[in-house]
Amino acid sequence: MIEQIEALISEEEITIRVNELAKEIEKDYEGLPITLIGTLTGAIFFLTDLSRKINLQQEIDFLKASSYGDGTTSTGDVRLILTPKLQVEGRHVILIEDIVDTGYTSAFLVGFLEFHKPASLKLCALLSKPDRRVVHGVNIDYLGFSIPDEFVVGYGLDCAQKYRNLPFIGVYRNEVT
Repeated sequence: MIEQIEALISEEEITIRVNELAKEIEKDYEGLPITLIGTLTGAIFFLTDLSRKINLQQEIDFLKASSYGDGTTSTGDVRLILTPKLQVEGRHVILIEDIVDTGYTSAFLVGFLEFHKPASLKLCALLSKPDRRVVHGVNIDYLGFSIPDEFVVGYGLDCAQKYRNLPFIGVYRNEVT
């Protein structure tokens, strides 16, 4: 088997879009402190870069959920593995996701955070695959890129824990030779 990765979104395109998203967030939350809650492990690079570009008082925390295991398709069974340590109640929370695919995980996490009564809650996702959406009604308030229904790696996204460190987002293909 030969693994191939074809570039889909360049490092430069990611940098430009992260800067634009940071400006949108600054405008929407002008003068307010925000709490960024990143989904581990895929959103770590996105959260880090985005946070450094947002010129607002902010706190950062994490949560971790899984519906993939080590496979390339969602099982639909979302498991919460790590919850935020910060209190969510009364805070302006932005959930930072690497990708909204089927919508199972995002819907689950938004519901979990809403249960804890934030002052406001918005979803920021680097990527969205609208053609794969199973759970409709997942509102992405800040979106980096809409992409086709391809399995992607890089910039935090992985395949069985590999390729997270790629500075770009690429389509992963596993071909039999």
